[in-house]
Amino acid sequence: MKSSLHSRETGGPRRVNALETRSRGQFRSAASVLVVVLWITAGLTALILYFAASMGLELRASANRASDMAAGQAVEGAARYVGWALANFATNGMMTTNSQFVCEALTIGESRVWILGRNPAASETGLNQVAFNLQDESGKLNLNRANSNALSMLPGMTTELAAAVVDWRSTNGSMSLGYASLGYQAKWSPFETVDELRLVEGITLDHLFGDDRNLNGILDPEEQSLTGSLFSTPGLLDTTTVSSREPNFHADGTLLTNVNTRAQIQGLLESSFGTGRSREILTRLGFTQGGGQGGAGGQGGGAAAPNFPSVLRFYLTSGLSQDDFERIAPELCVTTNSYTYGRVNLNTANATVLTALFVGVGLSQDASSSAAMTLVRYREQNFSSLNSIAWMVAALGRDHQAVTTLAGRDLLTTRSFQYGADVVAVGPLGRGYRRVKFIFDISDGVPKIIHRQDLSRLGWALGDRVRQQIGQTVSP
Repeated sequence: MKSSLHSRETGGPRRVNALETRSRGQFRSAASVLVVVLWITAGLTALILYFAASMGLELRASANRASDMAAGQAVEGAARYVGWALANFATNGMMTTNSQFVCEALTIGESRVWILGRNPAASETGLNQVAFNLQDESGKLNLNRANSNALSMLPGMTTELAAAVVDWRSTNGSMSLGYASLGYQAKWSPFETVDELRLVEGITLDHLFGDDRNLNGILDPEEQSLTGSLFSTPGLLDTTTVSSREPNFHADGTLLTNVNTRAQIQGLLESSFGTGRSREILTRLGFTQGGGQGGAGGQGGGAAAPNFPSVLRFYLTSGLSQDDFERIAPELCVTTNSYTYGRVNLNTANATVLTALFVGVGLSQDASSSAAMTLVRYREQNFSSLNSIAWMVAALGRDHQAVTTLAGRDLLTTRSFQYGADVVAVGPLGRGYRRVKFIFDISDGVPKIIHRQDLSRLGWALGDRVRQQIGQTVSP
Protein backbone atom coordinates (compact mmCIF):
# COMPACT_ATOMS: atom_id res chain seq x y z
CA MET A 1 0.00 0.00 0.00
CA LYS A 2 2.74 2.35 0.93
CA SER A 3 4.71 1.26 -2.12
CA SER A 4 1.76 1.92 -4.36
CA LEU A 5 1.20 5.25 -2.84
CA HIS A 6 4.85 6.01 -3.10
CA SER A 7 4.92 5.05 -6.73
CA ARG A 8 1.93 7.27 -7.40
CA GLU A 9 3.54 10.06 -5.52
CA THR A 10 6.85 9.66 -7.25
CA GLY A 11 5.22 8.97 -10.70
CA GLY A 12 3.08 12.03 -10.55
CA PRO A 13 5.90 14.50 -10.57
CA ARG A 14 7.64 12.62 -13.42
CA ARG A 15 4.54 12.91 -15.68
CA VAL A 16 4.29 16.65 -14.88
CA ASN A 17 7.92 17.21 -15.89
CA ALA A 18 7.36 15.44 -19.20
CA LEU A 19 4.37 17.62 -19.98
CA GLU A 20 6.33 20.72 -19.11
CA THR A 21 9.16 19.63 -21.34
CA ARG A 22 6.79 18.90 -24.21
CA SER A 23 5.07 22.28 -23.75
CA ARG A 24 8.35 24.13 -23.72
CA GLY A 25 9.43 22.46 -26.94
CA GLN A 26 6.17 23.33 -28.62
CA PHE A 27 6.49 26.90 -27.42
CA ARG A 28 10.00 27.19 -28.78
CA SER A 29 8.86 25.75 -32.10
CA ALA A 30 5.92 28.15 -32.28
CA ALA A 31 8.17 31.08 -31.35
CA SER A 32 10.61 30.12 -34.09
CA VAL A 33 7.80 29.95 -36.60
CA LEU A 34 6.56 33.34 -35.44
CA VAL A 35 10.02 34.86 -35.80
CA VAL A 36 10.34 33.42 -39.30
CA VAL A 37 6.90 34.70 -40.22
CA LEU A 38 7.77 38.14 -38.85
CA TRP A 39 11.00 38.19 -40.84
CA ILE A 40 9.20 37.10 -43.97
CA THR A 41 6.53 39.72 -43.32
CA ALA A 42 9.17 42.38 -42.76
CA GLY A 43 10.97 41.35 -45.93
CA LEU A 44 7.79 41.40 -47.96
CA THR A 45 6.87 44.75 -46.48
CA ALA A 46 10.30 46.11 -47.38
CA LEU A 47 9.89 44.79 -50.92
CA ILE A 48 6.45 46.32 -51.16
CA LEU A 49 7.73 49.67 -49.90
CA TYR A 50 10.70 49.50 -52.26
CA PHE A 51 8.58 48.75 -55.29
CA ALA A 52 6.02 51.32 -54.20
CA ALA A 53 8.74 53.96 -53.94
CA SER A 54 10.15 52.88 -57.29
CA MET A 55 6.74 53.08 -58.88
CA GLY A 56 6.21 56.46 -57.27
CA LEU A 57 9.48 57.72 -58.70
CA GLU A 58 8.65 56.21 -62.06
CA LEU A 59 5.21 57.81 -61.96
CA ARG A 60 6.76 61.18 -61.19
CA ALA A 61 9.39 60.69 -63.89
CA SER A 62 6.67 59.74 -66.36
CA ALA A 63 4.69 62.81 -65.36
CA ASN A 64 7.79 64.95 -65.85
CA ARG A 65 8.41 63.40 -69.25
CA ALA A 66 4.79 63.95 -70.19
CA SER A 67 5.02 67.59 -69.02
CA ASP A 68 8.21 68.06 -70.98
CA MET A 69 6.55 66.69 -74.10
CA ALA A 70 3.57 68.96 -73.46
CA ALA A 71 5.93 71.93 -73.17
CA GLY A 72 7.54 70.93 -76.47
CA GLN A 73 4.16 70.78 -78.17
CA ALA A 74 3.27 74.14 -76.64
CA VAL A 75 6.38 75.61 -78.30
CA GLU A 76 5.16 74.33 -81.66
CA GLY A 77 1.72 75.78 -80.99
CA ALA A 78 3.28 79.13 -80.06
CA ALA A 79 5.22 79.17 -83.33
CA ARG A 80 1.96 78.76 -85.22
CA TYR A 81 0.41 81.52 -83.13
CA VAL A 82 3.28 83.90 -83.94
CA GLY A 83 2.93 83.09 -87.63
CA TRP A 84 -0.79 83.86 -87.44
CA ALA A 85 -0.16 87.15 -85.62
CA LEU A 86 2.44 88.27 -88.15
CA ALA A 87 0.17 87.37 -91.06
CA ASN A 88 -2.70 89.40 -89.61
CA PHE A 89 -1.06 92.33 -87.81
CA ALA A 90 2.39 92.99 -89.32
CA THR A 91 1.27 95.18 -92.21
CA ASN A 92 3.76 97.20 -94.26
CA GLY A 93 6.52 96.15 -91.90
CA MET A 94 4.86 97.73 -88.86
CA MET A 95 4.25 95.32 -86.00
CA THR A 96 1.35 95.98 -83.65
CA THR A 97 1.64 96.24 -79.90
CA ASN A 98 1.10 93.43 -77.43
CA SER A 99 -2.45 94.61 -76.91
CA GLN A 100 -3.33 92.55 -79.99
CA PHE A 101 -0.62 89.96 -79.65
CA VAL A 102 -0.23 88.05 -76.36
CA CYS A 103 3.40 87.41 -75.42
CA GLU A 104 3.18 86.61 -71.71
CA ALA A 105 1.71 83.53 -69.98
CA LEU A 106 -0.21 82.42 -73.06
CA THR A 107 -2.15 79.23 -72.27
CA ILE A 108 -1.78 76.40 -74.78
CA GLY A 109 -3.46 73.23 -73.55
CA GLU A 110 -2.28 72.74 -69.96
CA SER A 111 1.01 74.50 -70.66
CA ARG A 112 1.91 78.16 -70.60
CA VAL A 113 4.11 80.05 -73.03
CA TRP A 114 6.15 83.26 -72.86
CA ILE A 115 7.78 85.03 -75.80
CA LEU A 116 10.99 86.38 -74.40
CA GLY A 117 11.86 89.84 -75.70
CA ARG A 118 14.01 92.88 -75.02
CA ASN A 119 13.56 96.36 -73.61
CA PRO A 120 15.74 98.62 -75.81
CA ALA A 121 15.72 101.31 -73.14
CA ALA A 122 16.20 99.16 -70.03
CA SER A 123 19.04 101.26 -68.63
CA GLU A 124 17.15 104.46 -69.41
CA THR A 125 13.97 103.36 -67.66
CA GLY A 126 15.82 101.78 -64.73
CA LEU A 127 14.20 98.39 -65.32
CA ASN A 128 16.08 95.13 -65.02
CA GLN A 129 13.09 92.91 -65.68
CA VAL A 130 12.47 90.36 -68.37
CA ALA A 131 10.51 91.82 -71.29
CA PHE A 132 8.03 89.87 -73.40
CA ASN A 133 7.74 90.77 -77.08
CA LEU A 134 8.99 89.83 -80.50
CA GLN A 135 12.61 90.74 -81.19
CA ASP A 136 13.16 92.85 -84.28
CA GLU A 137 16.08 91.54 -86.34
CA SER A 138 16.35 94.93 -88.05
CA GLY A 139 17.16 96.46 -84.68
CA LYS A 140 20.60 94.84 -84.95
CA LEU A 141 23.69 95.28 -87.11
CA ASN A 142 23.80 92.98 -90.13
CA LEU A 143 27.01 90.93 -90.00
CA ASN A 144 27.17 90.80 -93.79
CA ARG A 145 26.70 94.57 -94.27
CA ALA A 146 28.21 96.45 -91.31
CA ASN A 147 31.74 97.76 -91.82
CA SER A 148 34.65 97.12 -89.47
CA ASN A 149 34.33 100.53 -87.78
CA ALA A 150 30.75 99.78 -86.76
CA LEU A 151 31.55 96.21 -85.66
CA SER A 152 34.49 97.39 -83.55
CA MET A 153 32.10 99.45 -81.40
CA LEU A 154 30.08 96.47 -80.21
CA PRO A 155 30.77 95.27 -76.64
CA GLY A 156 34.04 93.37 -76.28
CA MET A 157 35.12 93.99 -79.87
CA THR A 158 38.41 95.44 -81.10
CA THR A 159 39.53 96.72 -84.48
CA GLU A 160 41.44 93.46 -85.01
CA LEU A 161 38.42 91.28 -84.26
CA ALA A 162 36.20 93.45 -86.45
CA ALA A 163 38.68 93.09 -89.31
CA ALA A 164 38.67 89.31 -88.82
CA VAL A 165 34.86 89.26 -89.03
CA VAL A 166 34.89 91.28 -92.26
CA ASP A 167 37.60 89.02 -93.71
CA TRP A 168 35.59 85.89 -92.88
CA ARG A 169 32.57 87.08 -94.88
CA SER A 170 34.56 88.62 -97.75
CA THR A 171 34.64 86.70 -101.03
CA ASN A 172 38.22 87.87 -101.57
CA GLY A 173 39.44 87.54 -97.99
CA SER A 174 43.19 87.56 -97.55
CA MET A 175 44.08 87.90 -93.88
CA SER A 176 46.72 85.44 -92.73
CA LEU A 177 45.07 84.11 -89.62
CA GLY A 178 45.76 80.87 -87.78
CA TYR A 179 42.81 78.83 -88.98
CA ALA A 180 45.01 75.93 -90.10
CA SER A 181 45.97 75.29 -86.47
CA LEU A 182 42.27 75.17 -85.63
CA GLY A 183 41.62 72.48 -88.22
CA TYR A 184 39.68 74.51 -90.78
CA GLN A 185 40.01 77.41 -93.20
CA ALA A 186 38.34 80.81 -93.33
CA LYS A 187 34.95 80.68 -95.01
CA TRP A 188 35.36 83.78 -97.24
CA SER A 189 31.64 83.97 -97.92
CA PRO A 190 28.68 85.60 -96.14
CA PHE A 191 27.58 84.53 -92.67
CA GLU A 192 24.61 82.17 -92.65
CA THR A 193 23.95 82.42 -88.89
CA VAL A 194 25.20 84.63 -86.08
CA ASP A 195 26.50 81.53 -84.26
CA GLU A 196 29.01 81.16 -87.09
CA LEU A 197 30.96 83.98 -85.40
CA ARG A 198 32.36 81.38 -83.02
CA LEU A 199 34.51 80.10 -85.89
CA VAL A 200 36.16 83.48 -86.48
CA GLU A 201 39.62 83.53 -84.95
CA GLY A 202 39.70 85.47 -81.70
CA ILE A 203 35.93 85.40 -81.08
CA THR A 204 35.12 83.70 -77.77
CA LEU A 205 31.96 82.82 -75.88
CA ASP A 206 32.40 86.04 -73.91
CA HIS A 207 32.11 87.99 -77.16
CA LEU A 208 29.00 86.06 -78.15
CA PHE A 209 27.11 86.19 -74.84
CA GLY A 210 28.50 89.23 -73.05
CA ASP A 211 27.47 88.87 -69.42
CA ASP A 212 24.00 87.61 -70.38
CA ARG A 213 24.78 83.89 -70.26
CA ASN A 214 21.18 82.74 -70.66
CA LEU A 215 20.32 85.35 -73.32
CA ASN A 216 17.24 86.73 -71.59
CA GLY A 217 18.17 90.40 -71.77
CA ILE A 218 18.66 91.03 -68.05
CA LEU A 219 21.40 90.58 -65.49
CA ASP A 220 20.30 87.63 -63.36
CA PRO A 221 21.55 87.25 -59.76
CA GLU A 222 23.95 84.47 -60.75
CA GLU A 223 25.42 86.51 -63.63
CA GLN A 224 28.31 88.89 -63.06
CA SER A 225 28.32 92.25 -64.82
CA LEU A 226 31.25 92.94 -67.12
CA THR A 227 31.02 96.68 -66.46
CA GLY A 228 29.87 96.88 -62.85
CA SER A 229 26.46 98.07 -64.04
CA LEU A 230 23.11 96.84 -62.75
CA PHE A 231 22.11 96.07 -66.32
CA SER A 232 23.17 93.38 -68.73
CA THR A 233 25.86 94.03 -71.34
CA PRO A 234 24.73 92.17 -74.47
CA GLY A 235 27.08 90.19 -76.68
CA LEU A 236 27.22 89.66 -80.42
CA LEU A 237 24.35 87.18 -80.34
CA ASP A 238 22.08 89.99 -79.16
CA THR A 239 23.40 92.88 -81.26
CA THR A 240 24.01 91.33 -84.70
CA THR A 241 21.93 89.50 -87.27
CA VAL A 242 22.11 88.01 -90.75
CA SER A 243 18.37 88.30 -91.40
CA SER A 244 17.55 91.99 -91.99
CA ARG A 245 16.01 92.27 -95.46
CA GLU A 246 13.42 94.78 -96.64
CA PRO A 247 11.37 94.25 -99.82
CA ASN A 248 10.96 97.03 -102.36
CA PHE A 249 7.52 95.79 -103.32
CA HIS A 250 4.13 95.39 -101.67
CA ALA A 251 2.67 92.11 -100.46
CA ASP A 252 0.67 91.85 -103.70
CA GLY A 253 3.86 92.10 -105.75
CA THR A 254 3.46 95.70 -106.98
CA LEU A 255 6.67 97.75 -106.80
CA LEU A 256 7.31 100.62 -104.43
CA THR A 257 7.82 104.11 -105.83
CA ASN A 258 11.41 104.82 -106.76
CA VAL A 259 12.14 108.41 -105.69
CA ASN A 260 14.78 108.64 -108.42
CA THR A 261 12.26 108.06 -111.20
CA ARG A 262 10.31 111.18 -112.13
CA ALA A 263 7.26 109.42 -113.57
CA GLN A 264 6.82 107.26 -110.48
CA ILE A 265 7.36 109.98 -107.88
CA GLN A 266 5.21 112.45 -109.82
CA GLY A 267 2.31 110.02 -109.91
CA LEU A 268 2.58 109.37 -106.15
CA LEU A 269 2.81 113.08 -105.30
CA GLU A 270 -0.15 114.01 -107.51
CA SER A 271 -2.34 111.30 -106.01
CA SER A 272 -1.35 112.34 -102.49
CA PHE A 273 -1.17 116.15 -102.69
CA GLY A 274 -2.73 117.22 -106.00
CA THR A 275 -1.21 118.48 -109.26
CA GLY A 276 -0.33 122.02 -108.15
CA ARG A 277 1.52 121.06 -104.99
CA SER A 278 3.12 118.12 -106.74
CA ARG A 279 4.82 120.52 -109.18
CA GLU A 280 6.18 122.60 -106.31
CA ILE A 281 7.62 119.52 -104.58
CA LEU A 282 9.14 118.22 -107.82
CA THR A 283 10.84 121.57 -108.34
CA ARG A 284 12.32 121.50 -104.84
CA LEU A 285 13.48 117.95 -105.47
CA GLY A 286 15.30 119.08 -108.61
CA PHE A 287 13.11 117.38 -111.19
CA THR A 288 12.90 119.84 -114.10
CA GLN A 289 10.23 119.64 -116.74
CA GLY A 290 11.35 117.14 -119.34
CA GLY A 291 14.16 115.95 -117.07
CA GLY A 292 13.04 112.37 -117.55
CA GLN A 293 13.96 109.54 -115.25
CA GLY A 294 16.82 109.53 -112.84
CA GLY A 295 18.54 106.90 -110.79
CA ALA A 296 19.84 103.56 -111.98
CA GLY A 297 19.03 102.88 -115.59
CA GLY A 298 16.99 106.11 -115.95
CA GLN A 299 16.85 107.99 -119.19
CA GLY A 300 15.14 110.97 -120.75
CA GLY A 301 15.91 114.32 -122.27
CA GLY A 302 16.63 117.62 -120.66
CA ALA A 303 18.60 118.22 -117.49
CA ALA A 304 19.74 115.25 -115.43
CA ALA A 305 17.34 114.24 -112.68
CA PRO A 306 18.60 114.13 -109.08
CA ASN A 307 19.87 110.89 -107.60
CA PHE A 308 18.81 110.44 -103.98
CA PRO A 309 20.99 107.91 -102.12
CA SER A 310 18.43 107.52 -99.33
CA VAL A 311 14.82 108.24 -98.45
CA LEU A 312 16.16 110.49 -95.67
CA ARG A 313 17.88 112.73 -98.25
CA PHE A 314 14.64 112.80 -100.27
CA TYR A 315 12.74 113.95 -97.18
CA LEU A 316 15.26 116.67 -96.30
CA THR A 317 15.13 118.00 -99.87
CA SER A 318 11.38 117.75 -100.43
CA GLY A 319 10.35 120.41 -97.91
CA LEU A 320 7.49 118.16 -96.77
CA SER A 321 6.29 118.33 -93.19
CA GLN A 322 6.72 115.25 -91.05
CA ASP A 323 3.00 114.49 -91.24
CA ASP A 324 2.91 114.83 -95.03
CA PHE A 325 6.03 112.73 -95.49
CA GLU A 326 4.53 109.97 -93.33
CA ARG A 327 1.60 109.76 -95.77
CA ILE A 328 3.89 108.60 -98.57
CA ALA A 329 6.89 107.12 -96.70
CA PRO A 330 5.68 103.45 -96.86
CA GLU A 331 5.57 103.74 -100.66
CA LEU A 332 9.14 104.94 -101.18
CA CYS A 333 12.40 103.26 -102.13
CA VAL A 334 15.65 104.42 -103.77
CA THR A 335 16.62 101.41 -105.87
CA THR A 336 15.40 99.07 -108.58
CA ASN A 337 16.60 96.03 -106.61
CA SER A 338 13.96 93.69 -105.23
CA TYR A 339 15.36 93.86 -101.69
CA THR A 340 17.46 96.17 -99.55
CA TYR A 341 19.70 94.48 -96.99
CA GLY A 342 21.12 95.59 -93.68
CA ARG A 343 19.04 98.65 -92.78
CA VAL A 344 18.78 99.36 -89.05
CA ASN A 345 15.37 100.12 -87.55
CA LEU A 346 15.43 103.43 -85.68
CA ASN A 347 12.35 102.40 -83.70
CA THR A 348 13.83 99.25 -82.13
CA ALA A 349 17.65 99.45 -82.14
CA ASN A 350 19.18 99.99 -78.71
CA ALA A 351 21.76 102.66 -77.91
CA THR A 352 24.66 100.22 -78.41
CA VAL A 353 23.61 99.37 -81.97
CA LEU A 354 22.82 102.98 -82.87
CA THR A 355 26.20 104.15 -81.56
CA ALA A 356 27.98 101.50 -83.62
CA LEU A 357 25.98 102.47 -86.72
CA PHE A 358 26.89 106.15 -86.35
CA VAL A 359 30.58 105.40 -85.81
CA GLY A 360 30.42 103.22 -88.92
CA VAL A 361 29.48 106.23 -91.08
CA GLY A 362 32.23 108.44 -89.69
CA LEU A 363 30.95 110.14 -86.53
CA SER A 364 33.16 110.25 -83.46
CA GLN A 365 32.42 107.89 -80.61
CA ASP A 366 31.28 110.69 -78.31
CA ALA A 367 29.02 112.26 -80.93
CA SER A 368 27.62 108.86 -81.83
CA SER A 369 26.87 107.93 -78.23
CA SER A 370 25.21 111.29 -77.57
CA ALA A 371 23.04 111.05 -80.69
CA ALA A 372 22.05 107.46 -79.87
CA MET A 373 20.97 108.33 -76.33
CA THR A 374 19.00 111.32 -77.61
CA LEU A 375 17.12 109.11 -80.07
CA VAL A 376 16.35 106.46 -77.43
CA ARG A 377 14.97 109.07 -75.03
CA TYR A 378 12.95 110.77 -77.77
CA ARG A 379 11.21 107.62 -78.91
CA GLU A 380 10.38 106.66 -75.33
CA GLN A 381 8.61 109.99 -74.90
CA ASN A 382 7.05 110.12 -78.39
CA PHE A 383 6.20 106.48 -79.08
CA SER A 384 3.14 107.44 -81.13
CA SER A 385 5.14 109.60 -83.57
CA LEU A 386 7.59 107.04 -84.95
CA ASN A 387 5.94 106.35 -88.29
CA SER A 388 8.87 107.23 -90.55
CA ILE A 389 12.56 108.17 -90.38
CA ALA A 390 11.44 111.81 -90.29
CA TRP A 391 11.24 111.55 -86.50
CA MET A 392 15.03 111.34 -86.40
CA VAL A 393 15.17 114.85 -87.86
CA ALA A 394 12.66 116.06 -85.28
CA ALA A 395 14.74 114.53 -82.49
CA LEU A 396 18.21 115.70 -83.58
CA GLY A 397 17.58 118.64 -85.92
CA ARG A 398 18.10 118.97 -89.67
CA ASP A 399 21.71 120.12 -89.35
CA HIS A 400 22.88 117.46 -86.90
CA GLN A 401 25.94 115.60 -88.12
CA ALA A 402 24.24 112.23 -87.76
CA VAL A 403 21.33 113.40 -89.93
CA THR A 404 23.41 114.94 -92.70
CA THR A 405 25.86 112.03 -92.80
CA LEU A 406 23.26 109.27 -92.82
CA ALA A 407 21.31 111.09 -95.51
CA GLY A 408 24.07 110.01 -97.86
CA ARG A 409 23.66 106.30 -97.05
CA ASP A 410 20.64 104.01 -97.29
CA LEU A 411 21.07 102.55 -93.80
CA LEU A 412 17.92 103.54 -91.87
CA THR A 413 14.35 102.33 -91.72
CA THR A 414 11.36 102.23 -89.41
CA ARG A 415 10.00 98.98 -90.85
CA SER A 416 10.82 95.38 -90.08
CA PHE A 417 10.16 92.15 -91.91
CA GLN A 418 12.14 89.66 -89.82
CA TYR A 419 11.23 88.89 -86.22
CA GLY A 420 12.78 86.67 -83.59
CA ALA A 421 10.36 84.73 -81.39
CA ASP A 422 12.22 83.36 -78.36
CA VAL A 423 9.54 80.93 -77.15
CA VAL A 424 9.72 79.59 -73.59
CA ALA A 425 7.17 76.97 -72.48
CA VAL A 426 6.45 75.47 -69.06
CA GLY A 427 4.41 72.27 -68.98
CA PRO A 428 1.44 71.27 -66.77
CA LEU A 429 1.77 71.83 -63.01
CA GLY A 430 4.93 73.85 -63.55
CA ARG A 431 6.85 70.81 -64.82
CA GLY A 432 8.72 70.54 -68.08
CA TYR A 433 10.72 73.37 -69.68
CA ARG A 434 11.46 74.06 -73.32
CA ARG A 435 12.95 77.07 -75.09
CA VAL A 436 13.27 77.48 -78.85
CA LYS A 437 14.32 80.59 -80.81
CA PHE A 438 12.54 81.08 -84.14
CA ILE A 439 13.22 83.74 -86.78
CA PHE A 440 10.29 84.60 -89.01
CA ASP A 441 10.60 86.31 -92.38
CA ILE A 442 7.55 88.10 -93.83
CA SER A 443 9.34 89.96 -96.61
CA ASP A 444 7.59 87.84 -99.27
CA GLY A 445 4.16 88.50 -97.79
CA VAL A 446 3.76 85.15 -96.01
CA PRO A 447 5.41 84.38 -92.62
CA LYS A 448 8.15 81.78 -92.97
CA ILE A 449 10.42 80.25 -90.35
CA ILE A 450 13.96 80.74 -91.67
CA HIS A 451 15.88 79.76 -88.51
CA ARG A 452 15.20 77.56 -85.50
CA GLN A 453 17.48 76.92 -82.52
CA ASP A 454 16.88 75.03 -79.27
CA LEU A 455 18.04 77.14 -76.31
CA SER A 456 16.76 74.93 -73.49
CA ARG A 457 20.36 74.13 -72.53
CA LEU A 458 20.85 77.73 -71.35
CA GLY A 459 18.62 77.10 -68.34
CA TRP A 460 15.87 79.12 -66.73
CA ALA A 461 15.36 82.41 -68.54
CA LEU A 462 12.07 83.86 -67.25
CA GLY A 463 13.42 85.48 -64.10
CA ASP A 464 12.40 85.20 -60.45
CA ARG A 465 9.07 86.97 -60.83
CA VAL A 466 7.65 84.39 -63.24
CA ARG A 467 9.12 81.57 -61.18
CA GLN A 468 7.24 82.82 -58.12
CA GLN A 469 4.02 83.21 -60.11
CA ILE A 470 4.28 79.63 -61.33
CA GLY A 471 4.97 78.39 -57.80
CA GLN A 472 1.94 80.20 -56.45
CA THR A 473 -0.25 78.79 -59.21
CA VAL A 474 0.71 75.12 -58.72
CA SER A 475 0.96 75.15 -54.90
CA PRO A 476 -1.89 73.29 -53.09
